Amino acid sequence: MKKINIIKVFLLCATITYVGCSEDYFDVNTPSNTAKLEDLRMKDLIAPVIHSTMEGQRSAELSFGNYVQNFVSAGGGAAGQTSVSGLWSQVYLYVLPNLEAVKDKAAETGATHIDAIADILIAANIGIATDSWDNIPYSEASDGPDNNFATFDTQETIYTEIFSLLDGAIAKLSAADNSGFELGSSDLIYGGDSAKWLRAAYSLKARYQLHLMNKGLISPSEVLATVDNGFTSNDDNFAMYYDEKNINPWYSSEILARNTGNLSNDIASQLVSSMNGDYYPFQGGLVEIDPRLPLFAQNGDEAEYKGFVSGGGGIAPDGTDANARFRTDGFYTSVDSPLILITYAEVLFIKAEAAFMANGGTTTSVGSNATAYAAYMDGIAASMDMYGVDGTDYMADGAVDVGEASLSLHHIMKEKYIHNFLNPETFVDYRRYDFSDDVFTGLQIRSEEDSADNEFLGQWFRRANYPDTELTRNEANVLANQQTPVTPVWWDE
Repeated sequence: MKKINIIKVFLLCATITYVGCSEDYFDVNTPSNTAKLEDLRMKDLIAPVIHSTMEGQRSAELSFGNYVQNFVSAGGGAAGQTSVSGLWSQVYLYVLPNLEAVKDKAAETGATHIDAIADILIAANIGIATDSWDNIPYSEASDGPDNNFATFDTQETIYTEIFSLLDGAIAKLSAADNSGFELGSSDLIYGGDSAKWLRAAYSLKARYQLHLMNKGLISPSEVLATVDNGFTSNDDNFAMYYDEKNINPWYSSEILARNTGNLSNDIASQLVSSMNGDYYPFQGGLVEIDPRLPLFAQNGDEAEYKGFVSGGGGIAPDGTDANARFRTDGFYTSVDSPLILITYAEVLFIKAEAAFMANGGTTTSVGSNATAYAAYMDGIAASMDMYGVDGTDYMADGAVDVGEASLSLHHIMKEKYIHNFLNPETFVDYRRYDFSDDVFTGLQIRSEEDSADNEFLGQWFRRANYPDTELTRNEANVLANQQTPVTPVWWDE
């Protein structure tokens, strides 16, 4: 996969003024001057938008990753209610205003491909925002001083807009752009490759279609038609890489924090037990653990990986002390690790799920067709390739290579869960299937022993609260839309 390392440029947007940059601002870390909006180019705005988009995804995962038991807080703690305020700030302060400016400039110059990229980024940002909070400001979100009390659009309306934005982007990227404007290295994902952005638009559309499949608003066949135009290899992965000068935030918050005695997170038993043979015992004698597990976790050179029970106060599922912690030089926890939005492997697991359902599958049915099974196995292969491990023995083991006649939804979702480690999309998957242990083998709600929030014990969190800053600024509209954190969002009802 081509790596485009990020040079972290802080371009904080306001209504009419932005932090400006020198002509070759990618060679420096901090700008020395300011510039008005009209003095900035589209390429000056797009890199900070991409950076904020990816940092927003991580902000959501800091809470949702605990909810889905990718990790626990230090010593096994289960997270309580969240407002994911970092995501809100990224979307509403740093992303949407800048993208509105990019679209204005693209319209003035006829830069249709840059306009399409802006639409894709808007869709990704309002997508994770509505999946986090349900109803959100959008149609009035960028009115600035003309309207400081933006109304909230319903999630149903937001989803209509997501598909409109992605369909528009697909149309623009499928046609020629003769404007002469290019993003080049300021495009931190694809380096200005419009063909890759086109496949990204289809891949994101398939993801959001999948969200509505169980609600009956999108058919499995519609998802399959979209996904076939999506990513074709790991070279298409939507990933932003860091470097030694601008270090990965997971490395900072997990490895540096732990090494300096500050609070960090530990690896949850749900993830470890899905990978170490506890939930899916290996059968061939050649595999002891999923080869991806050592890229996520370390176990202090003990014989077994033992994850932390969520809310269990530091114990593993067998009652002994847990030992799985974030790996010091892991795939996501190295200095130059990427943040990832969506990958080729996820697209294949989307295809596998849709094909399984199109064949009449249910949460408990057994057996499917060749399309579902091939996508399932291809997804695992793509995941192994992305993580750079040899998955030959793993994929040949009877616990994984179950055959078409024995394929169940839980096989597909287990592999998607493992592959999407530290991706907030897993929180959507858990809610779509009502946190079912038929679909997510072994899943149990957080224990009462070490939970940060006792108000909703015995209930799964299903959304974020609106941030206090928005409550203070826009109280009437927030209160009109606020629900309890255990209330399903619209597509989850």
